[in-house]
Amino acid sequence: MLARLTDPIVAVATAPGRGAVGIVRVSGRALGSLSQALCGRALQPRHATRVAFLAADATPIDQGLALHFPAPASYTGEDVLELHAHGGAVVLQLLLARCLEAAAQPAGDGTAPRLPGLRLAEPGEFTTRAFLNGKLDLAQAEAVADLIDAGTEAAARSAARSLQGEFSREINALSRAIVELRTLVEATLDFPDEEIDFLQRADALGRLDRIGARLRAVLAGARRGALLREGIHVVLAGQPNVGKSSLLNALAGAELAIVTPIAGTTRDKIGQTIQIEGVPVHVVDTAGLRAPEDVRDEVERIGIQRTWDEITRADVVLLLQDLTCIDQPATRAAQAAIEAQLQRHTEAPRLRVLNKCDVAPAPRDADAIVVSALTGDGLEHLRQALLHQAGWQGAAEGGFIARTRHVEALRRAAEHLDGAGDHARCGDAALELLAEELRLAHEALGAITGAFTSDDLLGEIFGRFCIGK
Repeated sequence: MLARLTDPIVAVATAPGRGAVGIVRVSGRALGSLSQALCGRALQPRHATRVAFLAADATPIDQGLALHFPAPASYTGEDVLELHAHGGAVVLQLLLARCLEAAAQPAGDGTAPRLPGLRLAEPGEFTTRAFLNGKLDLAQAEAVADLIDAGTEAAARSAARSLQGEFSREINALSRAIVELRTLVEATLDFPDEEIDFLQRADALGRLDRIGARLRAVLAGARRGALLREGIHVVLAGQPNVGKSSLLNALAGAELAIVTPIAGTTRDKIGQTIQIEGVPVHVVDTAGLRAPEDVRDEVERIGIQRTWDEITRADVVLLLQDLTCIDQPATRAAQAAIEAQLQRHTEAPRLRVLNKCDVAPAPRDADAIVVSALTGDGLEHLRQALLHQAGWQGAAEGGFIARTRHVEALRRAAEHLDGAGDHARCGDAALELLAEELRLAHEALGAITGAFTSDDLLGEIFGRFCIGK
């Protein structure tokens, strides 16, 4: 994809399906002749003009608004033409075909095409061009997709802040501070005969401490942002008939799973995403776990296997028990077997949840969360415990969206800064190692905004975007 970025491109820029308005977008160079053919008139830059969109025989395909954004004051940094028509799929496909047709036709009495090489845009190509033309950095470009995909209000607001550059400004400020310190270190290496105690005069340790503190604050914000984007995968597990489906319904506020007194009613996993303080929590109800010799049929066996598969992917496991039978010997033995298997299947944190406190008292020394899925008692405590297990510490004002790769890059940068601090404490003899650690920290941060990013990674990132974005 990256090798074809000089071609003019066109695509439907709105989601598939019916809608009141649909947009066809063209990006390239010198689009005036194409807009004349499509709209029958010249367009005033950055003004919406009501026109008829014309077919090759000058009959109208539709009526709508046309906008022309000359380079570089456009989304992609190139000339951009947008045709805002009625949002029917057929209408938009007719406009798309007409753009390709008009681009290939000669302009006036000439023989050259109006817009040579116009082609359909690849997925994410408009945003790719915005990045490569300096309109967005990589973190902002990813925030475009995150804003589109946001599943909660908090995620949408955080993605909007990242798109506006708040996350990037934090990263750039850290990068500048590291570069300034590295410049001083390398200047000292270039002039070794100067009688200067560099580390003391430049306050290298103090600077490193301040940069490290700021980076840790950004890392904490990035972890919160990653939770807002990706959410928490929570699996409800336990013996049959302990109230897993009832708890799912109570958390979701809807009757999603069938609930009966018959053990083994749930045969397959049932998932639902809920919000807790704006954090998406993906809750999965699963089939009840029991010993292989107690499994009644092949369907239940498959359901139990799927339960273990979900548990291996869980961020948090809620291990439910029924207070009405918690002290029965058979129940205790089955619970011990489940907990032993959990140790082998997952390292995810577990929350022990005692259900049905509305009909049976909880043990006084119970190291567990006590709830009633029927009455709602204890559910708020459970919600807060889930957030705590995920590392959520509350949304800070002005938070931003982030991805796992951002968190990993910040973590690497923090490790290199720690290494730089170790070398700084060794004195001027370790200046070369100090400079190298600062270089690696700078590159780790640069990978977030795209300053140090391979073409392969760019293609992978932008290839996930919607085709019109």
